[in-house]
Amino acid sequence: MMVEKLQEYGISDPKVLDAFLNVKRHLFVDSMFWDCAYDDSPFPIGSSQTISQPYTVAYMTSIIVSHYHTGKILEVGTGSGYQAAILNYLKYKVFTIERIEMLYKKSEKIFKELGLNIALRLGDGTLGWHEMAPYDAIIVTAGSPDVPKSLLEQLNENGRLIIPIGNSEKQRMMIYHRQGNTIYESSANMFAFVPLIGKEGWKE
Repeated sequence: MMVEKLQEYGISDPKVLDAFLNVKRHLFVDSMFWDCAYDDSPFPIGSSQTISQPYTVAYMTSIIVSHYHTGKILEVGTGSGYQAAILNYLKYKVFTIERIEMLYKKSEKIFKELGLNIALRLGDGTLGWHEMAPYDAIIVTAGSPDVPKSLLEQLNENGRLIIPIGNSEKQRMMIYHRQGNTIYESSANMFAFVPLIGKEGWKE
């Protein structure tokens, strides 16, 4: 059902669809949502955060897959861990940052239980993970008022930063592409994400 819905929305890359078939979404949500875990809906995961609807995860994943077959990915906003698990399944080297300790611990636990090789850090994701930079792609799973300069600085040559930018209710997906010392930007669809909190995002 979930994969069929993704196809209806225009997600067609077979590798992306395969990932959504094989990474079990119900493992990343509370058991009370298991009966509807494969609906195209977000669900609360605690601390006023949500697991994004599958289409949103698939859309951002498809941008990465269309440009990079392999590579090092930084995810800002681990949340439930589902997006990181999808990228891990697709054989990317994944680094992910979560600012909320409860979600960090839950993700750490499920990554260990599933045997996923994902590097996880507790901290301010708007500042990135400088020690592990540069990254082929950086994916931000929360809405920002502007593009964090620290993240742009951590992009590899030909790297892309995928980030929703806008107000607290609606954001447009923006893609920033580094070529040498030049950053090119393009815009894509509108989405609604929880706020990106941090030094270079929204203030608490």
